[in-house]
Amino acid sequence: MQAQKPAGRNASALKYDILTALGAFALAQPKAPQRLVLRIMTLVTARYNWTRNELAVGQREIARLWSVDERTVKREMAKLRAMGWLVVKKQGVRGRVSEYGLDLDRIYEDTRGSWASVGPDFEHRMRGTEAPPSNVVPLRTSEIAAAPDLSKGDEWSLVKAVLHQEDPAIYTAWIDALARSDRAGGRLTLTAPSRFHATYVLSHLKPRLLAACRDVDEQISDIVILS
Repeated sequence: MQAQKPAGRNASALKYDILTALGAFALAQPKAPQRLVLRIMTLVTARYNWTRNELAVGQREIARLWSVDERTVKREMAKLRAMGWLVVKKQGVRGRVSEYGLDLDRIYEDTRGSWASVGPDFEHRMRGTEAPPSNVVPLRTSEIAAAPDLSKGDEWSLVKAVLHQEDPAIYTAWIDALARSDRAGGRLTLTAPSRFHATYVLSHLKPRLLAACRDVDEQISDIVILS
């Protein structure tokens, strides 16, 4: 299978999914490989450039991040290259650090067996089919929800209207059911119809929601979703 690339509108969600797949895979491994995966996850989170598929960090900096010596870094990076997870894009010469990239196709393939342990919705996304099974959460995909009523005049109604215009399908499936609960300073609290719904939105749509909220009211700095 060809991995979905973390680019475009869903880039943030795909990055979290890739890290989730790595974490689930690591937790099913013995201690040594588990630690190796934790190390690459930490390095990717801290220093990987997703847009350019580039990891350019010196061994000394990696050693400090991992709390190990440089010999251990060299050995562990070699293991990751042997696994096919890291590929050399530019070999370091004359004091310059090597540039690596992630082989996402290989990572997807190696972690595939752990997807189901996260949940059926996650497995469907990783396989490239967005909608989870119908017995997990009912999605109103047969028709698009009506545009929200703006007569309330609050910021959330306007945000919903913006999101409805930008992506009616996502709005119908996940946004329409969110209700405004409270506003305290820069924190907007919403209520979801179920814990699964709240978790999904927080995991995969929160950056998009927050960006839309800030477009409407720049004082909003955080979103909380309760169920």
